Amino acid sequence: MKNIALFASGRGTNADNIIQYFKKNKTANIGLVITNNKNAGVLEVAKYHEVPSAIFPKREFFARHKILETLSHYNIDFIVLAGFMILIPKYLIDTFSGRIINIHPALLPAFGGKGMYGSHVHQAVYDSKVSQTGITIHHVNEFYDEGAVIFQASCSVEKTDTPESIAHKVHQLEYAHYPKVIENLVKSI
Repeated sequence: MKNIALFASGRGTNADNIIQYFKKNKTANIGLVITNNKNAGVLEVAKYHEVPSAIFPKREFFARHKILETLSHYNIDFIVLAGFMILIPKYLIDTFSGRIINIHPALLPAFGGKGMYGSHVHQAVYDSKVSQTGITIHHVNEFYDEGAVIFQASCSVEKTDTPESIAHKVHQLEYAHYPKVIENLVKSI
């Protein structure tokens, strides 16, 4: 069974959904949660599910040996970003080539790049008056939101939608699709 590390910086709603998914279907193991934020809600999610966790503030995140040693200790095969707010360093991309993925709350290449995350994306979608938005699951490279697209799913944006209702629709897509895409990718390594 392959071991997955979840990297998250916030509340951990996607991490919680992913952990629950793999507890039920047992095709992979969530072996570790890593965060850069000592106050992140994802730490409580990890504790609740009895998943080991580690905190690496941004300055330590770029200390190559500490991260790689931790990932090796937990026999991590695959990394999943679930609301992680640090650009992944090249050493990690090289070590886990083709085995780091991210989910973005819009249909890339639209509404991507540095500073485009969470509510910022939903506000931009609302302001642009586009008729569709969605999610993009993509490989991670050394640039924000520029890795090869693996999967996209869309939903309509109605004239009556608000940034909050757009966020709700997008979260539903994330919860429905991210775990299944992860499972398919992990099965192939």
